[in-house]
Amino acid sequence: MTLHTEQFEKIKNTIKESIIHKLKNYKPETFNMPFHFRLLGKDRMALFSFIHSLNTTFGTSIFEPVAEILASFKFPFVKTQYVVGEKISENAQIEIQHIINELTTSNCHPNKNSEVERLRKVCNKGNINNLKTVKVDLFIKDNDGRVYLFDIKTAKPNISDFIIYKRTLLEWVAIYLFNEPNADIHSYLAIPYNPYEPKPYKRWTLKGLLDLTNELKVGEEFWDFIGGSGAYKDLLDCFEKAGLELRPEIDKHFSQFI
Repeated sequence: MTLHTEQFEKIKNTIKESIIHKLKNYKPETFNMPFHFRLLGKDRMALFSFIHSLNTTFGTSIFEPVAEILASFKFPFVKTQYVVGEKISENAQIEIQHIINELTTSNCHPNKNSEVERLRKVCNKGNINNLKTVKVDLFIKDNDGRVYLFDIKTAKPNISDFIIYKRTLLEWVAIYLFNEPNADIHSYLAIPYNPYEPKPYKRWTLKGLLDLTNELKVGEEFWDFIGGSGAYKDLLDCFEKAGLELRPEIDKHFSQFI
């Protein structure tokens, strides 16, 4: 077991607290579905509606706090919703657009290390543009000062959104370099689990835009990176244990709809 008892209990309790809070505060937008009720039962439809609502907030309400706890036992500085900055140079914005154009027209292959160096050269050049406060889902700094920025997404994001994700990852780098031009910085898209298991994640769908080695971490690769080897499997046990302990309360809550 990679996670020691303190980590396991803290993560399990965080999961439970999040679900309990959601149960207490959740109110269905509509609850008049007479055909569904007659066919499946009102309690099952209430549970289905709750699960659907939970899925939309799983990233911020569960994955982010769990990731913060997990990483905090391995890294000296970890924070969710970290303010990465509020300024970006105009030349960096132009360079980002050049990179996006090159990738979308297939004139080059993504190379994150090269892209970061291109942004480093222009991170303080040109007019300085003020932005709304820019936050990253998960910010990590290791003992050697390396910085890791994670954008935590759903398991099956839409392909059409990947240009936006790529731009976000590059902008985060440029914004951080504005204040720390010599930083050893890495930005990643993190996908908490592989919906295609036991088959590999369909990384080929991202091949033209993302540097798959240096810009994407999926499932076990992500959790083991922030928590250490074996963290992913232990984390699944945390969720299972939390679910077993929550089951009586969940059953009681939805029994009112029978």
